Amino acid sequence: MITNLNNKSMKNKKISIALLLLLFFPTWLMSQSENVDRGMIYKIKQEGLKNSSVEDLAFWLTDFIGPRLTASTGFNHADEWAKKKMEEFGFQNVRIEAAKDFTRGGWDNLKTYAAMTAPYYSNFACNPVAWSGSTNGIVKSAVVFLDVKADSDLLKYKGKVAGKIVLMPSTATYEVSYEPLASRLTDAQLKDLTMASSSTPSRRPPFDRAAMMAQRALRLKISDFLKSEGAAVILNSSGTFNVPRSNGANYKSGDKEPIAELNLPIEDHGRMVRLLQHNIPVEMEIEIQNKFFDSPTVYNVIGEIPGTDKLLKNEIVLLGAHIDSWNGGTGAADNGSGCIVMLEALRILKNLDIAPRRTIRIALWGGEEQGLFGSSGYVEKYLVDPATKEHKPDYDKFAAYFNMDNGSGKYRGIYMQENELVRPIFEEWLKPFEDMGCSTITIRNTSGTDHLSFDRVGLPGFQFIQDAIEYERGYHTVMDTYERLVMDDLKQNAIITASFVYNAAMRNAKLPGKPVMKQRPNTDQGPRM
Repeated sequence: MITNLNNKSMKNKKISIALLLLLFFPTWLMSQSENVDRGMIYKIKQEGLKNSSVEDLAFWLTDFIGPRLTASTGFNHADEWAKKKMEEFGFQNVRIEAAKDFTRGGWDNLKTYAAMTAPYYSNFACNPVAWSGSTNGIVKSAVVFLDVKADSDLLKYKGKVAGKIVLMPSTATYEVSYEPLASRLTDAQLKDLTMASSSTPSRRPPFDRAAMMAQRALRLKISDFLKSEGAAVILNSSGTFNVPRSNGANYKSGDKEPIAELNLPIEDHGRMVRLLQHNIPVEMEIEIQNKFFDSPTVYNVIGEIPGTDKLLKNEIVLLGAHIDSWNGGTGAADNGSGCIVMLEALRILKNLDIAPRRTIRIALWGGEEQGLFGSSGYVEKYLVDPATKEHKPDYDKFAAYFNMDNGSGKYRGIYMQENELVRPIFEEWLKPFEDMGCSTITIRNTSGTDHLSFDRVGLPGFQFIQDAIEYERGYHTVMDTYERLVMDDLKQNAIITASFVYNAAMRNAKLPGKPVMKQRPNTDQGPRM
């Protein structure tokens, strides 16, 4: 009896071990099968740290090229510079490629001057609204504050704004902030990011879409009123710390030239409002010269390191960033930083004479700021028919896309865009960079830039988690210049990007996309009471 019991016990133990092996073997196999070439990672780090071209790229793309508003002269110069730089680095199949039609057309700012001349002289920081019009020489005028909270309030300004400089209602107020000007993600914040949803309350107030739409509708009515009344210049409140922000006018190529329009910082705008509210007359002089020209297409700049595997060389690993910027500043953090990193990442791989199994392709996108024109145009040209939604031949050859567009801060990890299948892969890929502070993986989505063009059609497209530094304060403003770039952070980002791209180009299989979900039938039968 004792012998039989011992035999049964041993048999049960063996069954338990077998069950455990069956349970954990797939996970173990997946982690073990993701081979990372540590020798190549070493070479990438050495090349990226000791032979970096980051600072040189930063100078030429920001200080030398200047602003890169979509379809502007500066944007076209940037495309030509990027093409030449790719050729200089030895990339192949380099071209400037049409992406999509652009209805706004070309626009350049040639001159901007604005000053308050009464009750005393003060030269104002200002930024012209892109695709807004010019003044007829220097306009010298009293300033009229448009105290409008509803469209009915416009009646009291009938016949009073012709030829005048009009101060628009303020859409923002300044509040003292006790937060640091620049910051890095803390360990607690990175830990929170690993959770499926945030446990940290948002510092931003909840988004009120209805209020935003109402404000936009009122703004359009004000704009139409000022056009019909013949106002000379429109002044907006935009930006803090005496730094005006950038945005664009509602204009399409062929329309009548809009009224000249400037963005002023909250401080300058508020000063004049308070003077007028105390019945103290305010006068200004303003001169704006803008040029409109035909430029109906958005372009991307593309280059490659061709694949060498006879079975995989037609598959594409893509990395990218948008080369367009707003007209204020020189587009350093947004998104010169991403372009610099992507160019440097591919330069590193090219200088190491890698022979990737898949083709590695870089794309510097145009028109991101106006609605992802460049990347969505690429998707429509190569991957998915925009009308039928049918997949094109290159869809099944698409291996992965990696994007950078969150300023100059260093990578701290990667967003999976809800794609749980890539978690064990990215865990292995990030291990060599734990000592660089880059190891966080989050299931969450991140939004607002070019990886969405690929993610929304079911392809694996990703953006990295980055330290904010001072991005929120500086992007889309005239302070987005070379000084916003943290060179050591960009070097780290280029190294990690090169590693990810190399791994994606060399592994046996493409990165997995998200499983296709069966669409639910529309059973909505109206609102429930």
